[in-house]
Amino acid sequence: MSADTNNNQAYVPPAVWTWETESGGKFASTNRPIAGATHDKVLPVGEHALQLHSLGTPNGQKVTIMLEELLALGISEAEYDAYLINIGEGDQFGSGFVEINPNSKIPALMDHSTTPPTRVFESGSILQYLAEKFDALIPKDLLSKTECRNWLFWQMGSAPYLGGGFGHFYAYAPTKQQYPIDRFAMEVKRELDVLDKHLADHTYFAGDEYSIADIAIWPWYGNLVLGNLYDAAEFLDVASYEHVMRWAKAMEQRPAVQRGRIVNRSWGEVFLEERHAASDFDGLVG
Repeated sequence: MSADTNNNQAYVPPAVWTWETESGGKFASTNRPIAGATHDKVLPVGEHALQLHSLGTPNGQKVTIMLEELLALGISEAEYDAYLINIGEGDQFGSGFVEINPNSKIPALMDHSTTPPTRVFESGSILQYLAEKFDALIPKDLLSKTECRNWLFWQMGSAPYLGGGFGHFYAYAPTKQQYPIDRFAMEVKRELDVLDKHLADHTYFAGDEYSIADIAIWPWYGNLVLGNLYDAAEFLDVASYEHVMRWAKAMEQRPAVQRGRIVNRSWGEVFLEERHAASDFDGLVG
């Protein structure tokens, strides 16, 4: 069941699809068509109530930025331990991680301040959980709260086109193919236009109030327009989205964003594989 992508021969799907483990490009080993653990691995538990197991991808950055923003507000109960989940090595398929997230995707959070401990998976769910737990970074009135959630769920539904769609075929697929790149580039530019039109009349996504909507959207679309994602800024003409660019640059200047974006990373000029205390950032960010 393979398509000859090099000479543009049409792919004819078989009657029954079968899994070819050797296909799929750079991140082929991180995906499989079945769920569940592949090996036993107990996760470490640090001293704080909040235990994060993640990787500094855009989805992972959402949660670490959120936690750093909560700490910046003086909410000491938001202190956390962050442990690296190396998806290239299959850590997400370890038994301890699967107990927290049966979907085997980062990020995953355990809150040991509750009895029994609360597991939270899916980045949007984690953002909402933390916002409600600490009564912060989400508007109080129903109208603004609904607008905030509109954009949070917009991000959760739209980012797969940017990541799994455009990012995969533009940056990671074994061969460059015009059809999928054109298809997903068109969709990403439409999404950028949606954001740009909204931000033309609003400082943040929920209006004038910084919220979990901004925290969810920036790691994907902010990083994209700032040239930190897929090396695709010129290709997508991101400079033409001036309102998204204004918002993205303002977000980038926030100290909590600067801290949160480097947590659970093992690449780049500045990174922090594990985070257990504020002092871990000393010498890394201002």
